[in-house]
Amino acid sequence: MREVHAREGTGRVVVVGAGIAGLAAAHRLLQQGARVTVLEASGRVGGKLLPGEIAGARVDLGAESMLARRPEAVELAREVGLADHLQPPATATASLWTRGALRPMPKGHVMGVPGTAAALSGVLSQEGLDRIGRDAELPRTEVGDDVAVGEYVAARLGREVVDRLVEPLLGGVYAGDAYRISLRSAVPQLFQVARTHTSLTEGVRAIQERAAAARQTGPVFTGLRGGVGTLPLAVAESVRSRGGEILTGTPATRLRRTPEGGWLVASGDRTWRADAVIVAVPAPAAARLLREESPGAAAELDTVEYASMALVTLAYRRDEAALPEGSGFLVPPVDGRTIKASTFASHKWGWIAEENPGLLLVRTSVGRHGETEILQRDDAELVDVSRRDLKEATGLDATPVATRVTRWDGGLPQYPVGHHARVARIRAHVAALPGLALCGAPYDGVGIPACIAGARAAVDQIHGDPRGVQQLTAHPVQSLHGGAGE
Repeated sequence: MREVHAREGTGRVVVVGAGIAGLAAAHRLLQQGARVTVLEASGRVGGKLLPGEIAGARVDLGAESMLARRPEAVELAREVGLADHLQPPATATASLWTRGALRPMPKGHVMGVPGTAAALSGVLSQEGLDRIGRDAELPRTEVGDDVAVGEYVAARLGREVVDRLVEPLLGGVYAGDAYRISLRSAVPQLFQVARTHTSLTEGVRAIQERAAAARQTGPVFTGLRGGVGTLPLAVAESVRSRGGEILTGTPATRLRRTPEGGWLVASGDRTWRADAVIVAVPAPAAARLLREESPGAAAELDTVEYASMALVTLAYRRDEAALPEGSGFLVPPVDGRTIKASTFASHKWGWIAEENPGLLLVRTSVGRHGETEILQRDDAELVDVSRRDLKEATGLDATPVATRVTRWDGGLPQYPVGHHARVARIRAHVAALPGLALCGAPYDGVGIPACIAGARAAVDQIHGDPRGVQQLTAHPVQSLHGGAGE
């Protein structure tokens, strides 16, 4: 077996995985003077961030926006020369397709949970609105160490709030089930409210007041001209320009400690010797890699479930197609539709409209955790069901000039009740192995800024500074938008 050093020099680090987390970790390490080799199993960098094209138009085929009110993704984009490419959505007006019509997305809520019943007028029935009003009269709902988002919100405000608004919003992040997703991990502001307030609506109003006092203005989300899929490409270019090595088509197959306290990382007949290793791959791959040196961490990682989904991108001639105003719509599962969301990409992103004045680009997403039948259909069927739902929701009946289906099998890790405790157990196992750290979507958030924050914490950890990871544990990700889902 041929042995190579992970870039000769002091502070040799191997990063396993070239998604945005792995690339961000490599970039940070190089800024600090380390020697870095990145091993990526697939033939490209970027993970769930995937630039592509349809009918000659540039478009994202994976995640297409990132949270702007967290600094990490915007900071990284600026560091790698994309400051001038940052661009907020041209419109932030969205809709819900529910109860047979497109209805304006309510304002004044936190992940679908309102501060007042009036905020959901037009979306909920009168019975549902009346049920929200009972929140102030109910005794405290104990949440213990964790609770499902849907369970807690339904207990306070009724199931209709969960089914019509919380579920589609959370589904846009996780492609999951609100009645299984952890309140503590997914919406930590609301978990804190549940522990400190008797009334949920009162707690939401307190969150809103704090945000107003902090003057949190400006767009919530941002994108990049050319698509957020250009971010990992720019980071990879920066890594290489700083002397880092990125090897695609090179899956890490074995991880071993050396008697001297270093690490050996194998891929096929090659082995890299390093002082530290950062593992930034999905949970199943991380479990396989850690099974020999940390069977406890591997066993925990084996329990992480994933949701699969597909994105359907459609291109229309603009003079043959028309859409309602706004950036798109979400679909509550309770309404029984096939698609779970649609983005009017040419409306949402000014750069797409500017580059393609003759085209109208639309995306739909299908598939949630536990749904298998829909994703077993072939691409043509997914296009057909997307077109049918789009026609019923918007009246769009034109024939697309091009279509493209992008499948993300096992794309989104699920954060069920107790997720935070599982992550803590994984980290406790890994902490027993100096020079080893984990980062990526399975831990502290599936959004782009969350993955970058986790990468920075992993770098701190291998340098013997646990404060980064401790901060992630104490302050879970507050918004997870920007994952592969709409």
